[in-house]
Amino acid sequence: MTAATSSDAELIAAHAAGDPDAFNELVRRHRDRLWAVALRTLRDPEEAADALQEAFISAFRAAGSFRAESQVTTWLHRIVVNACLDRIRRRAARPTVPLPEAGPGEPVAERDAMADRETRMIVSEALSSLPDEQRLPIVLLDVEGYSVAETAKLLGIAEGTVKSRCARGRVKLAKLLGHLRNPSADANVPVEQADPGRRSGPDPVTVRPKRRGEGR
Repeated sequence: MTAATSSDAELIAAHAAGDPDAFNELVRRHRDRLWAVALRTLRDPEEAADALQEAFISAFRAAGSFRAESQVTTWLHRIVVNACLDRIRRRAARPTVPLPEAGPGEPVAERDAMADRETRMIVSEALSSLPDEQRLPIVLLDVEGYSVAETAKLLGIAEGTVKSRCARGRVKLAKLLGHLRNPSADANVPVEQADPGRRSGPDPVTVRPKRRGEGR
């Protein structure tokens, strides 16, 4: 049996037993998906690369303690998420550089692309304003497309906690991003005043979920 044909659990066991190629095969299999998680969590390629490297080093050292109580992929993802959380707690807030306004002579496609980038930046800033405990479940659930059960395992919390934290975070996002639903409305005017026929309370706003296996 070669490293390429071994299961993840077999590779972990082989690595713990001293196989020099086993862990490299694990990294090859899962690097792209783990990179996607780190990048979407930290939103900075350099930060994501550093977090992923730290996570791989931690996994390399801790592989001997893996007890197959969860899938290897879940174990690796949890290590990556924890590495990202550590960097979030350590790094200082960085100012955002505003995008230049599109000029009247620019092609429509360029203006649309700029508007799309600006929208993504606004959504990213709104996500950044959430507490870590709310932002991470939302990123994993609504952006990465993990299920509630998978998100709970990755973060080491109960499924009910995932749901409640996401619910509180989405309410905050709805208030921050409500103007994206109705750009002509004054963002400072309550929804009920801007549209008396609309029901009370903000609509939940989420980033379009990326389903598992899509574009990874």
